This record gives sequence, structure tokens and C-alpha cells, in this order.
Amino acid sequence: MDPTEIARLQTYMRSKFGVENLEIRARPKKDDSAEVYFGEEFIGVVFKDDEEGDVSYDFNMAILAIDLPE
Repeated sequence: MDPTEIARLQTYMRSKFGVENLEIRARPKKDDSAEVYFGEEFIGVVFKDDEEGDVSYDFNMAILAIDLPE
């Protein structure tokens, strides 16, 4: 993903989730996805799907059971 696309996604996700410290960073050696951080904590990956000019994005966040409250 190019820097403009990443900036647009970051603006959208910050607005949607109501958090200013969410950051989307380019992935080295990958141009179809970017990493999502909350502060300095990695929380997931957003993937770009471009099928015949119809572009969509998929946000994938793994949650470990040990991170959940009791």
C-alpha cells in the first residue's frame, strides 16, 4: 500500500474507533498489507483486496486468551 492509502486508512480507523494513537505502518517487503499499532503495541494487519478494480480492506486482529480478563 502506498503512503496516501495508508494515511486514508489510518484516518478512517482513528475516527471509527475513536482513538488518536492508532497508527498504520507500511510492511517491509509487502505491498498488499500494513501493520496496525495501538501506541507501540502491534494489534493486527490490514490487507488490501483489489479484485477487478473493486478495492476493499480486511482488518485482522488476533486476541490471545491470556490477554483476556478473568
